[in-house]
Amino acid sequence: MPTAQVLPVEELLARARTLADAGPRQLLGITGAPGVGKSTLAAQVVAALGPAARLVPMDGFHLAQAELHRLGRAARKGAVDTFDANGYVSLLRRLKRKEPTSVWAPEFRRDLEEPIAGAIEVPPEVRLVVTEGNYLLVPQWPWDEVRSLLHEAWFLDLDAELRHRRLVARHVAYGRSTEEAQAWALGSDEVNAALVTGTADRADLVVRLAEPPPG
Repeated sequence: MPTAQVLPVEELLARARTLADAGPRQLLGITGAPGVGKSTLAAQVVAALGPAARLVPMDGFHLAQAELHRLGRAARKGAVDTFDANGYVSLLRRLKRKEPTSVWAPEFRRDLEEPIAGAIEVPPEVRLVVTEGNYLLVPQWPWDEVRSLLHEAWFLDLDAELRHRRLVARHVAYGRSTEEAQAWALGSDEVNAALVTGTADRADLVVRLAEPPPG
């Protein structure tokens, strides 16, 4: 993986503001392995830009739980083949071309462990769409089109030990036992992390936050 720059979050927020001012609508992708803090950073960017920005996470394109069971993939939920990648790419295309009316995106609800359609409104006046997720830079079809739709892509890195601790705590918070959480973090999550880490060279910026936010 390319050497990460260590930057304060304020510098990234300034970079996002510059990007938002660069055109009628820009798409910023934030990626990295599970547990690095992508969603936290993406939320900080959107909060800093206010109504000019909107967050549209990749996680809204999780396959429904019933479909994961039907396909035999429920035990690997979060893996690259447990998402509607074509649907995600289609949405990014619509967002990039800036339609004259609102575009509605799905949202993944952790309390339900299911995606909910039409939960995120992106009005035409939004200048910066921030999308975050594990697989934004994967070069295999159909994920490979995502990179071409992003005006800028950031790869967020984090110390592996801290990342693992965050993942275990996250899984426990969502109802797994400590043993189950550790097994998932060192099993499925780590397989996904290896795939994602191999895509870092496709990013515009590989960065570690000078002060990583809490998990």
